[in-house]
Amino acid sequence: MIRIDQLWLAVEPLDMRAGAERLLARVVQVFGSAQAHHGYLFANARATRIKLLVHDGFGVWCAARRLNDGRFVWPREVPTEAAPMTLTQPQFDALVLGLSWQRLEQMRVITRM
Repeated sequence: MIRIDQLWLAVEPLDMRAGAERLLARVVQVFGSAQAHHGYLFANARATRIKLLVHDGFGVWCAARRLNDGRFVWPREVPTEAAPMTLTQPQFDALVLGLSWQRLEQMRVITRM
């Protein structure tokens, strides 16, 4: 099993033809370095495909996922000077299913309208 202690999300779209080496170069460009046991998420411009690069301390793993229908909920128009985005495990689980991961805390509470 691959251990992932922290998940990072790259906001800028990426060409999904990129392999592990190109993704690793992009991780270093966007996040400064690739830390062991950290996962880095990228999406294409249409947010129909995502790739995850994980550095396990010895090498890198690359996984891809695409949706047959719809799009992944991906942040748009985030300022370039903004801090890198991190995801919790529940947010990641929702993201890969195509659900609204940004509203998980709000969705846990039912209020009277």
